[in-house]
This record gives sequence, C-alpha cells and structure tokens, in this order.
Amino acid sequence: MSAETAPARRAKPNGWWGIALLIATEASLLGALIASYFYLRFQNATWPPRGIEVPDPLAPSVLTVVLVLSSIPMLMAARAARAGALGRARAAIGFALLVQAAYLAIQLHAYVDELGKHNPADSSYSSIYYTLLGAHHAHVAVGMLLSLGILIKLRRGLTNYRAVGVRAIALYWHFTNAVAVAVLLTQLSPRL
Repeated sequence: MSAETAPARRAKPNGWWGIALLIATEASLLGALIASYFYLRFQNATWPPRGIEVPDPLAPSVLTVVLVLSSIPMLMAARAARAGALGRARAAIGFALLVQAAYLAIQLHAYVDELGKHNPADSSYSSIYYTLLGAHHAHVAVGMLLSLGILIKLRRGLTNYRAVGVRAIALYWHFTNAVAVAVLLTQLSPRL
C-alpha cells in the first residue's frame, strides 16, 4: 500500500510513539546535563577557571544555525513521504544528511582541538563542558545513522511504514536541533 493511499488513522503510529519516548528520555538526559552545568557554575566563583578561555561564540553559533536549518529539508522529506513522493523525500534526506555530516565533522575537529587546551579531568568546568558537547555530538551521530538507515530502506520504495519512519526521524531531528540551541546557549553562557 502506498503512503498516499493509506487509510487515515485515529491514533499516532507506533513509530511516532517510539521516537516520542526516545525524545522524552533524551530530553531528560540532556536537561540533567545542562542543569549540572549551571549547578557547577553557580558553585564556582570563577567560571570557567583561570587558564581556560571562554569559548568564542562565532564558529559554534554559525554551525548551530546551519544545523538548525537542516530541519527544513527534514520537514520537506516528511511532507514528501506523506504525499508519496519518493524522489523528493530521498533528495531532502540526502541533502540534510550532507549538512549534518559537515556540521559534525567540523564540531568534532573543534572538540579535539579543545581537548588540547584543557583536559576533562582538569576541573568541573572541563568535565561538564566535554560531557555536554560529547552527548550532543552523539545525538547528531545517532540522527545521521537514522537518516542513513531510512535512505537505505527507501531504495526499495516508499511504503506507509517507511513514510512513518521518515516522519519519526524528522521529529528526532527537530528535537536534536532544538537541543543544539540549548547546548550552544549553555556553552556560551559565560559570555552572556
């Protein structure tokens, strides 16, 4: 049965509920990390500690905007999948995946560069800073794997099941991009 001829459902599909539960658990994890960051910040007179530079806002801000804009092709992919437009859905996911891969590659390079400046074991600031950024980067990597997985499934056509998958993955990306903004504001909070 194609995605455009599927009967209307009263309830959300199981795939939607699955991704919603995943998002709820991940929001709890990232919320706890952000709360830990601010708890530690308010327990220390100097934040970040002397000898550690406050992160420069330009590069992370631009990268976060680019990542957040990748929600647009994911939204387009979800709409295309719902309409049964396989080619448009695949193209939109592929484009978003390229943007997300570029974001992650640049961010990982910056992450490794930061590790050369201060070690996670040096202070509570370094520990929570690297944990928060690492958790966010892991979420981006998981999202990329989900996108790649659905692209592989879409090679065999668009079914109602796969259309739900595209919509669920788009929802995951909207969440991940919202978290990217929260992580950026937390990371740059010493400048604010």
